[in-house]
Amino acid sequence: MTNDFSKGSVKKNIVSQAIPLVLAQLTQLMYNVVDRIYIGHLSDTDNLALTGIGLVFPITMLIAAFTNLFGMGGTPLFAIARGAKEEDRACKILGNTFSLLLCCSVVLTALCFIFRKPILYLFGASDDSYVYADDYLKIYLMGTPFLMLSTGLNGFINAQGFPKTGMLTTIIGAGLNIALDQLFIIVFGMGISGAAIATVISQAVSAVWVVKFLTGKKALLKIQKKYLKIDPRLAGKITTLGLSGFIVQGTNCAVQVVCNSMLKIYGGDLYIGIMTVISSVRDILQLPVQGITHGAHPVLGYNYGANEFDRVRQGIKFTAFLGFIYTAVAWIFVLLEPKFLMNIFTDDTQMLENGVNALHIYFFGFIFMAFQFTGQSTYQALGYSGKAIFFSLLRKAIIVIPLTIILPQAGFGVNGVFLAEPISNAIGGIACFTTMYITVYRRLGKPKKSRV
Repeated sequence: MTNDFSKGSVKKNIVSQAIPLVLAQLTQLMYNVVDRIYIGHLSDTDNLALTGIGLVFPITMLIAAFTNLFGMGGTPLFAIARGAKEEDRACKILGNTFSLLLCCSVVLTALCFIFRKPILYLFGASDDSYVYADDYLKIYLMGTPFLMLSTGLNGFINAQGFPKTGMLTTIIGAGLNIALDQLFIIVFGMGISGAAIATVISQAVSAVWVVKFLTGKKALLKIQKKYLKIDPRLAGKITTLGLSGFIVQGTNCAVQVVCNSMLKIYGGDLYIGIMTVISSVRDILQLPVQGITHGAHPVLGYNYGANEFDRVRQGIKFTAFLGFIYTAVAWIFVLLEPKFLMNIFTDDTQMLENGVNALHIYFFGFIFMAFQFTGQSTYQALGYSGKAIFFSLLRKAIIVIPLTIILPQAGFGVNGVFLAEPISNAIGGIACFTTMYITVYRRLGKPKKSRV
């Protein structure tokens, strides 16, 4: 066994994991962001194509939720097993996660394809925007198995100490997606359908790369045929721990549905398009803090499994510090350059004029996201699934969704939809981090209650 995270500098271990992971996640994000950039600047759609992409968001989030359920559930268990030198158990976790991802992806593809029309109208589509949303979705869904396997299994590459290989997974796919977008959208003039085709092909290539590595000679622990049969008890542990990540994306899906529905009432297709742009900016700006916290996962989990509690504390403090500094800088950038950020995705005058104010409201107090991510990732990395699930629900389901419905009706109008996010960030972030500090950080190494 190599790549022992209990040795050397904790900070260096986290940074060595986080930097390539941030790059990997950035290129992963480019799958969809590049599509939005190309589509947002199409001259003959009156931004309805961009609105159509926004209507598909909840479905892509639902797919991501199930990917997190198994991928983010299996990876921490895998890291803990590695730290405890339980190689057979780690391989079994890897094999079961592969099977769970594959089976779930097939079911999701079938259900979403069959019911895509009522789903899109439920998510806020109008007769005009539905055409664009359907053109994109019916092709995009074909790549669901590839997306779930590449994203859900890539964490197992990082957890074995190969972050650069994990980074290449998404660099290859995203680079191909950029090239194919240019080919299908611009050269062939296929518009929104071309963007979907480019995405599916790129996802397939990424999936092949991940599976080839995890079955090849370089991997320390491999996908093995004897461990592909799903063990109900182990699957239960994987899904229980992955519920936090599932709820994060699942509630994101629910929030996006509610947002689109309220924006349709108070702002129409224009504001659904604006929310598409703001969501894209959010995805980009929160990515580094996600990469930092996710990069800490295997380091925290490994040292926790090895009973190196002082090193776990060092990792938590360092993760929180980096996250706070980054989110403060990102918030300042939003305040200074809102038009630049909006202009990446659209050059429509009306969308830019209305979008700048919405962007300022949405990102107010962005620093609180660092507290949420640090607390959430600590719970997840150390296997405290119950607390991770609770704070996932608190921020989105208990705070954001009710506020998104109440604030517009309370006189804030369309601005109320955007205001719900910063309020939830402040309340949820402070509550999550404070509770983690009291119940986990201060008690590391002391007698504790059972964990999953």
